[in-house]
Amino acid sequence: MEQEIGTWDSVLLENLSEDSFINNIHQRYKRDHIYTYIGTSVVALNPYHHISEHSLENIRDYGNKGIFQLPPHIYGLTNLAYQSLKDQSEDQCVLLTGESGAGKTETFKMIVNFLTHIQDKSHANPLRKQSSSSSTSGIVLPSHRRASSSCSGNANFIICKNNATSQGTSSRRQSPSPGPGPGPGPCSATQRSRSHTESFERQARRNMREKYVDFDFSHHKSTENISTLLESTTAATMTTTTTTATTTPTHLHPTKSCFRHQQTQVNTSCTANVARMTTSKHGCRQCGHSKCTRAQSLEKEERDAALQMLRGSNNRLSSVSATAQRGSCSNLNLVRQHSTESQPQISMGSTQRISLYDAHKLSKVLGSSSVSPSPTPSASSSLHRRHKSPSQRLRECVTCADVFLEAMGNACTLKNNNSSRYGKLFDIEIDFKGDPMGVHITHYMLEKTRITDTVIGERNFHIFYQLLLGADLQLLKSLKLFRNVEKYELLRNTTAIEEDRANFHYTKRSLDVLGLSCDEINSIFRIIAVVLKLGNFIFVPVTNIDGTEGCQISNVYEVQETAQLLNLDAQILINCLTRANSTSSTQEDVGCEMDARQAASYRNTLCRTLYSRLFTWLVNKINETLKSTQREKNLALLDFYGFEVLEHNSFEQFAINYSAEKTHQNFVLNVLRSEQELYLREGLEWSRIDYFDNESICELIDKPSYGILSLINEPHLSSNEALLLRVQQCCAGHPNFMTSGSNSMCFQIRHYANVVNYSIHRFLEKNSDMLPKYISAGFYQSKLSLVQSLFPEGNPRRQASKKPTTLSSNIRTQLQTLLASVKHRRAHYVFCIKPNECKQSHQFDMALVQHQVRYMSLMPLVHLCRTGHCYHLPHSKFFHRYKLLNSLTWPHFHGGSQVEGIALIIRNLPLPSAEFTLGTKNVFVRSPRTVYELEQFRRLRISELAVLIQKMFRMYHARKRYRRMRHSQMVISSAWRTWRAREEYRTLKYKRQVKWAVDVIARYYHQWKIRQYLLTIPLRLPPNTLSPLSSEWPAAPTFLLDASRLLRAIYHRWKCYIYRNSFDQTARNRMREKVTASIIFKDRKASYARSVAHPFVGDYVRLRHNQQWKKICAETNDQYVVFADIINKIARSSGKFVPILLVLSTSSLLLLDQRTLQIKYRVPASEIYRMSLSPYLDDIAVFHVKASEFGRKKGDFVFQTGHVIEIVTKMFLVIQNAIGKPPEIHISTEFEANFGQQTVIFSFKYGGMSDLAQGPPKVTRKANRMEIIV
Repeated sequence: MEQEIGTWDSVLLENLSEDSFINNIHQRYKRDHIYTYIGTSVVALNPYHHISEHSLENIRDYGNKGIFQLPPHIYGLTNLAYQSLKDQSEDQCVLLTGESGAGKTETFKMIVNFLTHIQDKSHANPLRKQSSSSSTSGIVLPSHRRASSSCSGNANFIICKNNATSQGTSSRRQSPSPGPGPGPGPCSATQRSRSHTESFERQARRNMREKYVDFDFSHHKSTENISTLLESTTAATMTTTTTTATTTPTHLHPTKSCFRHQQTQVNTSCTANVARMTTSKHGCRQCGHSKCTRAQSLEKEERDAALQMLRGSNNRLSSVSATAQRGSCSNLNLVRQHSTESQPQISMGSTQRISLYDAHKLSKVLGSSSVSPSPTPSASSSLHRRHKSPSQRLRECVTCADVFLEAMGNACTLKNNNSSRYGKLFDIEIDFKGDPMGVHITHYMLEKTRITDTVIGERNFHIFYQLLLGADLQLLKSLKLFRNVEKYELLRNTTAIEEDRANFHYTKRSLDVLGLSCDEINSIFRIIAVVLKLGNFIFVPVTNIDGTEGCQISNVYEVQETAQLLNLDAQILINCLTRANSTSSTQEDVGCEMDARQAASYRNTLCRTLYSRLFTWLVNKINETLKSTQREKNLALLDFYGFEVLEHNSFEQFAINYSAEKTHQNFVLNVLRSEQELYLREGLEWSRIDYFDNESICELIDKPSYGILSLINEPHLSSNEALLLRVQQCCAGHPNFMTSGSNSMCFQIRHYANVVNYSIHRFLEKNSDMLPKYISAGFYQSKLSLVQSLFPEGNPRRQASKKPTTLSSNIRTQLQTLLASVKHRRAHYVFCIKPNECKQSHQFDMALVQHQVRYMSLMPLVHLCRTGHCYHLPHSKFFHRYKLLNSLTWPHFHGGSQVEGIALIIRNLPLPSAEFTLGTKNVFVRSPRTVYELEQFRRLRISELAVLIQKMFRMYHARKRYRRMRHSQMVISSAWRTWRAREEYRTLKYKRQVKWAVDVIARYYHQWKIRQYLLTIPLRLPPNTLSPLSSEWPAAPTFLLDASRLLRAIYHRWKCYIYRNSFDQTARNRMREKVTASIIFKDRKASYARSVAHPFVGDYVRLRHNQQWKKICAETNDQYVVFADIINKIARSSGKFVPILLVLSTSSLLLLDQRTLQIKYRVPASEIYRMSLSPYLDDIAVFHVKASEFGRKKGDFVFQTGHVIEIVTKMFLVIQNAIGKPPEIHISTEFEANFGQQTVIFSFKYGGMSDLAQGPPKVTRKANRMEIIV
């Protein structure tokens, strides 16, 4: 470097003051050094012209160096965050602050560009390169460490080395860059309009100044030790130098301006000169600088992809071309006509509003290959994507997402030609190797009111002008649009520029690269066209017959075309906009009519809602494309609204300034306040640094119940006047709130940046800008799937959700969520400063810059970085991270506490001990250079450990190879023994073959026998064997006996299945009764065997046909007779048999007179809980009745019948159906029975084979015992 202007780091200014700080950045700004460090933060000034320092070479240089080894740059800060995420596995966040027009959007894109291209640098080990270079010329280390302040309280652990170390420490106080030098004066009007040749010369001089220099600090003791350590580690390392030659192909596209170049005010003569200029082969049409970083990388990737496509066979290429032509949905003109190239492009104000140079490069290769047969654009892009790695594909998608979101969300304002009218948070997921794996985009607070309320002198969103000017006639005709911007009310009094025509090509191309389908792209443009056409609806007031006011749409043709674009019935669209509470019907007289003013208001709300929901849908689609399949560490980039003060400030500026207020409060809390509180808690000597805390301003706005945001949401406020009165009542007396007069509809807030006067007009309307549900229901009837997805609340099947939230509530919730997520990340700040209000290069408004420096609290930050510590870690983390630097603490430390181990590590480091301070819980490091050197020592140590692991592995590999060779020698030495037994082996082999042949023959014979047996079974079965009782089965060979038994059992089960299927319902019921009887009595009752062959008839006396019984059963509800027969009832006193008619119905047991059919007893089935029998051949059964009123009076019943098995079985089933559980069946030779008031024991005795066997059993009663001889 020949000369460096000013000081790289403001912390190192000798006489630190606000004037010296501003003078330093001024001197650097005049020489186009727009970046200056404050510790590890960056101050960036908007140059308002392109600076050629954003190439891939710069990314590689800053990716391989420390933050203070190269001149200040946004890449240095980004690389610091990137390396911190890789080394420490900690989530990072880069926050961009500054007012509108300070350059946050371009800085944001540069950061994204760096992170997506950082892995494109040389894959050689950077540590090895640096070590090898240092072995020849000394260690390359940054000279950036300020003087250490007095460190007391821990003198036992901070040990000074010697005089050489002290000299090294004092030398670290020196600035690495020379003091301010003479610079050019302010730029005059003549200098602003200088010729193109002079700009080239100035650019060349600037390139000569901005050389990268590595400083040699070999005269310090610490660096001597480092150099020795590096030389010992990398003595055998060879240094290789790789040179890359880049070639630029000829393109058929018109040469575009660089995406950083902007020219805001150009006179007529200068414009003519620019139009006549010839563009160099490698440069910009206006400034001639080299290509930007993303353009270079994209150009190289696409050249490689085109070569791969062209190497394919002509047949495959032609087939792909035919397929692509059938499936192409792109109407892009990839190759511009020569007439378009020859036309001069007239500069109108800011000619480059969207940075689309990089997206333009996406189609250059396709355009250059148009001279030969090639696929269509869609097919080419699909083939192009096939040859890309995931990281290249991700980089391309991130670039295209940035392009399209810029077109949808950016607009020209009075203070910024390319202002982001929404906040965005990029979460870039990076894996352990440092490769970006995915990106998640979160957007905040899209300024949708700009769609219908555009301030004079500003423009609407870029996409409207691009669509009208850039779309071809076929696309415009399909969207029913005109080329003229003045045809549309939403774009009235705004101007389109020639750049919009070309930018539409890149915007549409980005959708294809992002993977959106043809229908989705068409639907997106349809909705944008619908927004434009809705703005042209003219509502004419009419008076109805009943005297009420209504309205009609005068331009019906616009309604018809809009309905066709939406695939919606035109009458539904008319009803939605002219009739309130309509049922979305096609009838004209549905709902009450609205007046013209109300209809126009709902139309504007519909335009804003359509556009904002489309924007949200697009962000979600992009997130689906860029999402990662696995969870990784995140590096977040936050680009939020900048502070705005306009001539007329409304609700939009109030929300924007509140967001800026909260972002600044986050910086104050997390940096200025928390750092000083940490020093005091840790017991460090500290002099408080004063700063402005805007917490009271935030409380004025978002305090619960009494903040302005809460007051706006109060339901009883019906007018803006009432809101203003309510705000004045609740906020009066607050030091940061002021009124603007008694008759003024305004109030003032003293923000951290300035006093802003807000007009209360339309505050409530903009806060509750909600679309009526009937309009959503009407649009949900559209046959366009995208429209249905934008209005899910219109689905009639969807349940009514909770009340929609207001805009102020959403703002507060989103900001709280955003700041909560940022709080847990390590933050890096970029302070963007606007040098002047007229957007001119090399103009430095001292008062404006001073105002920004003050309200951003940059001077307290400089003092904090100067006197404080840049880095701190808890004791345990510091010890475990750096314990490998000392042999006494690695791998295990047994010498005492962690604090003693930390002191041991610090004492043996070749670094000044004064750079380290031990607090009660943390270890503090003063200088960023010390942190860098500490990390370098750790990397070198890790490299040594890796070499040790390699050495051990190579030893293991060599030993394994030796053992393998020794084993081979033993095999060779024993080979001769094999020859001696070879004949024996041949004999054994022959015998084995014979045995194998015998086994094969036997196996095939065995299988043949099995097959024959199975095939002949049906032929050998005897006739009439389908009876389940038949047990005949053909004989089987001996070795198939088990299989024969299984087949016989299967055949028997099949016969039983056939037999069961032949039953009718009555037979099934009887079989069920027989099975139940088998379960109850088999092997328990001797008389069961006699009952098996007899069917259960049930009604033995044909009682069902008796007319007298039909009358009786109708009274007792016992219509269905389960069992009826004349049985013997055994008298309880004498044991005599008394004939009686027993009837069993589905609900009860009845005892009737056999002649008169008079009911003597009726016992419900639920009252019988047990039935007792003997195991002998007798036919006696005892029915036990529950101890109810009936049971206590009558007692149990004793019956004797020849159908005892049948009656007990049926009684069992009836009781089970009645009470849901089976009764108890007690079979024993002795059991008890209840006879009213006494209990009788039944005793059954077997009398032998006598005459009693031919007659009924003998029953005798003796006292409370009844004996039955069987």
